[in-house]
Amino acid sequence: MSVVSESIAQRVTLGLLVEQYGFELDPPFASNVTVTSLSDAMDTVFPGSLFVCRKTTDLAYAERAGAYAALMPRSMKGQVHADIPVLYGDCDDRVLGQLASGLAGNPSNTMAVFAVTGVDDDTIEADVSQLAEFLHMLGNPVAVISAAGSTSMTHTMALNYPLGILDVERTLSVCAEDGVAAVIVALNDRTLAKHALASVNVDVLGAQHAQLMEDVDALKERYSFVADQKLTMTTTTFESDEIAAESPAMNDRGRLGHLSLAVAMVLAAGVRKNNIRSALRVASNLK
Repeated sequence: MSVVSESIAQRVTLGLLVEQYGFELDPPFASNVTVTSLSDAMDTVFPGSLFVCRKTTDLAYAERAGAYAALMPRSMKGQVHADIPVLYGDCDDRVLGQLASGLAGNPSNTMAVFAVTGVDDDTIEADVSQLAEFLHMLGNPVAVISAAGSTSMTHTMALNYPLGILDVERTLSVCAEDGVAAVIVALNDRTLAKHALASVNVDVLGAQHAQLMEDVDALKERYSFVADQKLTMTTTTFESDEIAAESPAMNDRGRLGHLSLAVAMVLAAGVRKNNIRSALRVASNLK
């Protein structure tokens, strides 16, 4: 995918990007040119795009595909002749994430973002699935971003994994448009490329295994997510085990661990214990 597309993006002018990011614009009088999408892959350039150009040889193709402007490294200034406006600036993954998030309307700020990690992909995916089920049980419109299957509420999202920065922002924007209240992200390399969560605000980070408790900084460095406050790893506790044991899963030791993590993460998000217990009782009565 590698595009934040017109259907979900905000329209911005090149002049605004110059003001916000300190880019240089050539020619300067093109400041009123409006872009409606952001792309960093050749096959996703279309009319209205701001194309993040890494190689001078890609510029001509982007022009033919209808890009309204290109963003190039400062080191390339003076090396190209372009028929479209060019922004020159240092666009590392952090800046690209900010650009994508801004064009997409900062979607991660409109919903609770739960990130799940673990010692292996199977455990992560099972934890993600159980957390999604539990949040839905609590009455939340839920989305899942995982290589095992991504969904926004009731519909499946066909995505190409691992997701990059622009893929993630576009996916989050689709979820926000659908009215999702909570999105769960599988924090593994099957699902996400390096730095894929740049500018994504994570509210709760969780893992079943206590051995991962000290890995928060390493995960933030690898995937580049941000947090409004000091983020700690949420894991299962005696209390979450006890609450989970009140559910129909109490006789399934494997599932009980996944549900305990879901309970712990929901508690970390600020949901009251009484609400959790009520949801578990309802689920038990429906069995």
